[in-house]
Amino acid sequence: MAGFNNEIILLFLLLIPGLFLLYYRVLQNKRKAAIKFSNLSYIKSAIGNKKRIKRDSLLFYISIGVVILMILGFADPHIPLEQTKEGVNVILVLDVSGSMQATDYSPNRLESAKSSAKILLESLQPKDNAGIITFETGATTAAYLSPYKDKVIDKLEDISPRDGKTAIGDGLSLGIDMASSVPNKKKVVILLSDGVNNAGVITPREAIAFAKLNDIQVYTIGLGSEEKVVLGYDFFGRAQYAELDEATLKAIADQTGGRYFKSIDSQTLDDIYRNISADIEREEEETSIKDWMFVAALGLFFVQLYMRYGRGRIIQ
Repeated sequence: MAGFNNEIILLFLLLIPGLFLLYYRVLQNKRKAAIKFSNLSYIKSAIGNKKRIKRDSLLFYISIGVVILMILGFADPHIPLEQTKEGVNVILVLDVSGSMQATDYSPNRLESAKSSAKILLESLQPKDNAGIITFETGATTAAYLSPYKDKVIDKLEDISPRDGKTAIGDGLSLGIDMASSVPNKKKVVILLSDGVNNAGVITPREAIAFAKLNDIQVYTIGLGSEEKVVLGYDFFGRAQYAELDEATLKAIADQTGGRYFKSIDSQTLDDIYRNISADIEREEEETSIKDWMFVAALGLFFVQLYMRYGRGRIIQ
């Protein structure tokens, strides 16, 4: 949606009617003075010939145009444009911690996540890049950012679960770093987790700040089930259940301009990746046109200078 990033600057446009009023007040005073003094030379200098009057009026309108364009430029206008030709950097950040071996998804959570992620990778355009980050107790690169989606899919299929904890902050930060590695592209990170951040050196809050600093949109997927899932038993024989920190995943998506999705089975997970793919494809990007305003203002300013002092000037 078109708009302005600094709307408060637009208040200066309220001064424009005052400038017109002042200009026409000066013209009226000149005419009154010419009538008051019946001196032909004064009348000529006060009123001037028709060419000069037209020239002065045109110069005034050009000056107003320069002022308006400068105000609009400082207000930083932006307009929606279709997705840029440079494409999108899409980074999949997958949780491979021990809980992803749960079998409430067929054959298990990780294999189901890989199958669904493949749907998204296959839907990307040739101009798009894709990469994969995995995380458990730490984070690592599973597939470097590449335009060759078939090779990225091969790397995806090689991913296997680990027995570590869940370092959401580390995984997201490494994904953000990868998304930023190729410039002039839209940057999207898709993070999937079924757990709670309980490992790593970077907190989710710090990762959110990193994403916002790099203008990266993060979609998050919470992997869970309608029923409690037992992951194992502790030393005393008590059941250990899978936990999903939806609040953190929602915060990541909300604060980076993305969306949060909750998956409860393999079918909903497939649908989520399809929805994200469609969301990326049809999304309109906003681009600032303030530079256009400043260039147009500068152009009018040079036109005004030429009319005043150039070969085409009309000065008696």
